[in-house]
Amino acid sequence: MDADAPLPAATSSGHEYDDFAWFYDRYWSRGIPLELLAALEPRLLAALPAGARVLDLCCGTGRVAAALGDRGFDVTGIDGSPEMLALARRNAPAARFVLADARAFRLDEPVQAALSLFDSLNHILVPEELEAVFRNVHAALAPGARFVFDVNDEASFRRHWQGRSFTTVEADHACIVRGIYAPETRIARCDVTLFRIQAGAWTRADVLIRERCHSGAEIAGALERAGFSEVVHLDADTDLGLSQQAGRMFFLARR
Repeated sequence: MDADAPLPAATSSGHEYDDFAWFYDRYWSRGIPLELLAALEPRLLAALPAGARVLDLCCGTGRVAAALGDRGFDVTGIDGSPEMLALARRNAPAARFVLADARAFRLDEPVQAALSLFDSLNHILVPEELEAVFRNVHAALAPGARFVFDVNDEASFRRHWQGRSFTTVEADHACIVRGIYAPETRIARCDVTLFRIQAGAWTRADVLIRERCHSGAEIAGALERAGFSEVVHLDADTDLGLSQQAGRMFFLARR
């Protein structure tokens, strides 16, 4: 793996995660994202009226959207991967899903809350594009509505990405995941090699996942420039009691 590969001028569109969607849905979509949602419920969802419109940005395969729907909310999910959304529509049939880039989307009707969980916004590699995401969310929110999201901080990247690898092997599929973090560029990369049986034959797919370590000061500044106020920074461990998620930062902001 080349940790020093040049940084692309723009973050990927999401289509390259299509080959990864089935694996993500099976192994990564149920545990941590739902744990994060439960921890945030008293800070974001408890004050919302029944039927409130909620935006799930970078919704993946729709597990969080389904959980929001079970709580009685009217959910719109946005993601850039068609295959992720195909699974999301199966997992959360009552929600609406839109294929769009987080850096360039608009909603026809304002929402009462927005969230983006499981370090989704770390996938935005360029700071100016992260601010564009915040501006889009700000425009999508009703006045006074709140936005909450989490990101990995540098300690988390060093702990969970640097030199880490794991392998999953089952009768009809296998996966090799290799991670590395480069402090000098603040870029983490995860190389995922997937094998599975399709139409009676083994197929292979290679997926590159990149995330950027945005500092707390960078994020807070971008939120404020995008028009947000009352920006609150929370630590997953010390503020939310998520000891297994130490190194994960949460931000809450109001339109």
